[in-house]
Amino acid sequence: MPKDEFEWIKQNTPSRYTQPGIIEGIGDDAAVYSAKEGFHEILCVDTMVEGIHFKKETMSPADIGHKALAVNISDVAAMGGLPVFYMVSIAVPPSWTDDELEDLYHGMTALGENYEMDMIGGDTISSPHDFMVSVTVYGRVEKGRHLVRRNARPGDIVFLTNPTGRSGAGLELLLEHGRHKEYTWPEVTLITYHQRPVPRVAEGRIIAETTTAASLNDISDGLASEANEIAEASDVEIELFKQDIPVAEELQRFSEKQFWNWILYGGEDFELIGTVPEKDWPVLQKRMHHEGKPLISIGRVKQGSALVMLTDGRQQTVLPKQGYNHFRT
Repeated sequence: MPKDEFEWIKQNTPSRYTQPGIIEGIGDDAAVYSAKEGFHEILCVDTMVEGIHFKKETMSPADIGHKALAVNISDVAAMGGLPVFYMVSIAVPPSWTDDELEDLYHGMTALGENYEMDMIGGDTISSPHDFMVSVTVYGRVEKGRHLVRRNARPGDIVFLTNPTGRSGAGLELLLEHGRHKEYTWPEVTLITYHQRPVPRVAEGRIIAETTTAASLNDISDGLASEANEIAEASDVEIELFKQDIPVAEELQRFSEKQFWNWILYGGEDFELIGTVPEKDWPVLQKRMHHEGKPLISIGRVKQGSALVMLTDGRQQTVLPKQGYNHFRT
């Protein structure tokens, strides 16, 4: 761990900023930036704790840094927003080296640069046992264009940006064999989906620009859980058609029971699930296709109780709100 907090901060202070609105960045008691007229600001935070969200056996420090920022960027994407700034707080135990911390920040910085984001502050403290990283992301979205879970209406089409389940499968491989094993190419793909998720910012922006009547949610806790969150927030029934839910090619080497469990309940895919009025669907689908972005219709919104039904041919079952829960034992 760093021997001097202030020297560490100095070493990791960005040499330049990409966002023109920064007035005061790292180096003072707080960051100051100018808000852009015509936009609403978005603020979100996530915390990752060693032993709960990651292990060194399954993720490198650079992977951890990437993911800690990615999960927050994904929350901004789920509102149709654009990520702009981020702040990082870490609690460092004696077991972490300076080189590992450098790699953590490199993983974060590389991802942030993809979205022209600037790190503008944070905090560094010591920890007696496990490592902890907490990232706060600031974003913006045009006024009147932010998307929320409560917008689903009967008749809407339910959509998904990409197949789910690959992150869950990748995690299972890592827990069984660790990250240093020589994996096959399909296995490497699954592991990458877990270690280096790609926030769907471009997709969220296209949806927000196309319609204000869409609902949107990112898949952090599993497809079933996030669909239920939309159903509950909108007080509607969501029907998902099993034959329309995509199964990634890399998952098809596993048993059907395994890959459906990952698809529905695996979590940490950070794809987007949402609903859109049927009249807006052709325009949205055309725009996404033009940008080379998949958009898959997987169900319908119906009048009824706040629940999710999975239809498989003539058989219907209630899809429970099951997925990762920090306080479930």
